[in-house]
Amino acid sequence: MRKVIGIGETILDIIFRNQQPTAAVPGGSVFNGIISLARVGIPICFISETGNDHVGRIILNFMRENGLSTDHVNVFPDGKSPVSLAFLNDRSDAEYIFYKDYPKQRLDVAFPDIQADDILIIGSYYALNPVLRDKVTELLELARSKRAIIYYDPNFRSSHKEEAIKLAPTIIENLEYADIVRGSIDDFYYMYGTQDAEKVYRDKIKFYCSNFLCTAGSEEIILRTQAIAKSYPIPPIQAVSTIGAGDNFNAGIIYGLLKYRIGYDDLPHLTEEQWNQVVACGIRFAANACQNVGNSISHELAAQLKEELAQEWTKEE
Repeated sequence: MRKVIGIGETILDIIFRNQQPTAAVPGGSVFNGIISLARVGIPICFISETGNDHVGRIILNFMRENGLSTDHVNVFPDGKSPVSLAFLNDRSDAEYIFYKDYPKQRLDVAFPDIQADDILIIGSYYALNPVLRDKVTELLELARSKRAIIYYDPNFRSSHKEEAIKLAPTIIENLEYADIVRGSIDDFYYMYGTQDAEKVYRDKIKFYCSNFLCTAGSEEIILRTQAIAKSYPIPPIQAVSTIGAGDNFNAGIIYGLLKYRIGYDDLPHLTEEQWNQVVACGIRFAANACQNVGNSISHELAAQLKEELAQEWTKEE
């Protein structure tokens, strides 16, 4: 059975509304989507690190409760588990403050086994950090050599915009490894100084990776491939928190690739109808994640998706 491998940070998000803390939820950009996929029953390997402290124990217990192995999580004895404060505005969008105290020795873990058509997801500053770069590159090389699908979400925050030029060669390297790139219009603004998705694809992405998805909050989703140029409207919803929206859009796309049995060799030849099906999964995951404060999809939707996955795979057999 195909599996999904994720690498990224784990963090405890303390969520504020009207200047008051309302929830504390384990999070992290890749982590949020990985939790959703684990809830759907997809085999997951998550590579990360956390501290040997109270926050670290909350995160590890949360992983186990959601059916996620902690075998590839480095629990470091020095330093502290990272925490973020997320302040929601009246549109339920978040502004963040991060508190991090990592040790010198990072990511001292063994990588999981990777097979053809597995899916590796990388993203955010974790995939660019010079301290972690050798380990990330080693994982990307392994995935490429096995013909696994590599999914890259730059998730480039405003706090790193001053470093965009310095980080450009590493971003390009990640784009070269990627089979699918999905970013938000804000990511590309902080990376490239433009919010024109067409220009970003043509000038910055296409040469390295032909499959491109660009999201813009409640605005339309842009899809660009070698053969397809299309946009998808977003159905209006009443958002409770948008913290996990993009992360769960990623999870939905990955769910769609698995559900419809789209492998590494199929990607260059996907029809518009196939992309429609896959993007619909992304929209469904993101919409559900926005309607709760948990950073991931609800257990109710997960149970439904699990059943749909089983039906689709039975039908194929």
